[in-house]
Amino acid sequence: MAADRLRELKEKVAGAIPRGIQVRRIDFEGPLLVIYIGNPQELAESGDIIKRLAKDLRKRIIIRPDPKCLKPPEEVKKIIKQVVPEDAQITSFFFDDENGEVIIEAEKPGVVIGKQGATLREIMKAVGWSPKVMRTPPIRSKTVENIRQYMLSVKDERKEILRRIGEKIHRGAIYEEKWVRVTFLGGSREVGRSCYLLQTPESRILIDCGVNVSNIQHSPYLYIPEVQPLDSIDAVVITHAHLDHCGLVPVLYKYGYKGPIYLTPPTRDLMVLLQLDFIEVAAREGAATPYESSFIREALKHTIPLDYGVVTDISPDVRLTFYNAGHILGSAIAHFHIGEGLYNVAFTGDFKFERTRLFDRSETNFPRLEALIMEATYGGSNDFQPSRKEAEEKLIALINETIRRGGKVLIPTFAVGRSQEVMIVLEEAIRNKRLEEVTVYLDGMIYEATAIHTAYPEYLNVSLRDLIFHHGINPFISDNFVKVDSPSKRQEVIEDSSPSVILATSGMLNGGPVMEYFRRIAGEEKNTLIFVGYQAEGTLGRRIQKGWKEIPFPTNGKREVVTVNMDVETVDGFSGHSDRRQLMNYIRALSSRPEKIITIHGDENKCVDLASSIYKTYRIETRAPYNLETVRFI
Repeated sequence: MAADRLRELKEKVAGAIPRGIQVRRIDFEGPLLVIYIGNPQELAESGDIIKRLAKDLRKRIIIRPDPKCLKPPEEVKKIIKQVVPEDAQITSFFFDDENGEVIIEAEKPGVVIGKQGATLREIMKAVGWSPKVMRTPPIRSKTVENIRQYMLSVKDERKEILRRIGEKIHRGAIYEEKWVRVTFLGGSREVGRSCYLLQTPESRILIDCGVNVSNIQHSPYLYIPEVQPLDSIDAVVITHAHLDHCGLVPVLYKYGYKGPIYLTPPTRDLMVLLQLDFIEVAAREGAATPYESSFIREALKHTIPLDYGVVTDISPDVRLTFYNAGHILGSAIAHFHIGEGLYNVAFTGDFKFERTRLFDRSETNFPRLEALIMEATYGGSNDFQPSRKEAEEKLIALINETIRRGGKVLIPTFAVGRSQEVMIVLEEAIRNKRLEEVTVYLDGMIYEATAIHTAYPEYLNVSLRDLIFHHGINPFISDNFVKVDSPSKRQEVIEDSSPSVILATSGMLNGGPVMEYFRRIAGEEKNTLIFVGYQAEGTLGRRIQKGWKEIPFPTNGKREVVTVNMDVETVDGFSGHSDRRQLMNYIRALSSRPEKIITIHGDENKCVDLASSIYKTYRIETRAPYNLETVRFI
């Protein structure tokens, strides 16, 4: 059936493409209909042909030059440097053979683009490659560069993978009966191991596949009949890169899944970073790792990145669109349009319905929405967080107080999201003299995660982009931030008697470099431990937050007891999750009122409380399902 559909589309394309444009080949590649042409220079002058075609065919269409008509990379570099004015300050080129694109990184991308794209068109005419311009990131990310090189090394294999995925997507519907249901495989009435199965007669789609960070032995229920065999799943959709949502994705490939992963570009890069660190930390601490790094690479090979707002077929009867969730870089609300207007359901993942230092608030404008499956992390009736301003003032006051008494401030933090929020606050406070001049040490993956943030400025909010690009102030590269990149440097920071601030992973004290800092400085009364993020039940962070004063600590095969004499403080308000007020306001703000709302990703009492309150306030049918429950929507 996919072959019949492709033949039909080829006929329509042939009738729509102007004479003179040499169509060499048309293929499905994943969700895309790819048209290879022999003279891409002609297409550069053909206006909105592609937009019209995509609208008429209701497919995502990409035009690529036939590989045979592309000039060699070294020649392309010379031509581009001749065409583009020197003041663009081109810093690097990357040739993406898979897409026929040459990625040009420059300090001034606008100069490369030219007036109304004139320079880009001139480049395409001259070299055949499709030029894509990116701003040179102020911090080079090893993760981004390694992913680019890896994807280039497996380009031929990816072509075959995408061809197979494309055939599966466009195989055509079989069943006349229509129904939609979701099975909850993890993350229901709990925080951790988020995993959900969306099913129709035609499709099986897995949303998230996370690990329980407080107990990695607790994994989603992937062995139940609805999910087996794993290769019967049409697609995996990842809402964001935190491990409780993506930590076990490589396990799917270890046990037989061969399909695609849909996610945003920043989520792809952050997911790889966090998964590699996850198995490295587990191995270092002597714990069993659920997969090897080879399966992280296998998963990466199957990723299909999508930007916000791009509507994409992912199965015969399901279209996916990502919307900003405001939680971390690249986090997305996954909206599924099922059938030809049959049903619409959205999974919020983790979301923040408030503008933060990094991101705009989560999206509320959906074309249609019959069902919403939403997080309830702070869904309890008393889960009200202070304003961002209050949180920032409290954090600065606690740090100033600790500095004045000659102590160190230890902030356990998640590498992605929370770290960058705190960095921006500290940089501004130091710059404006509200915080005493102090060195801020960044340990763990924080520096690399920050580098990935600088690689995707379009995912940051307008104010932050304006500060960086128009006012020349980049809070991520302040001289006050010092990278800790070795055990010897960590030892030096600990033994230095001068006051300092230490941001270190992990955010719940369940592993990582923060453990060494805590072990060494917890006994000093002049020091302060500040929690700025959620502490899950069962984690060391939660125990200390509850007031434990003696912490058993394994060291070199022995067990020592660490006495907690340092101040322990919690600064609420920095969370990337919506509090109770924001969760309720989010429902009110939705452009399309859902018929059903399901609450997940929260302690049992919070899921139930939020569901009950939504029903009482809005008279919308609600559920707080248990793991292994299935809810039918139609």
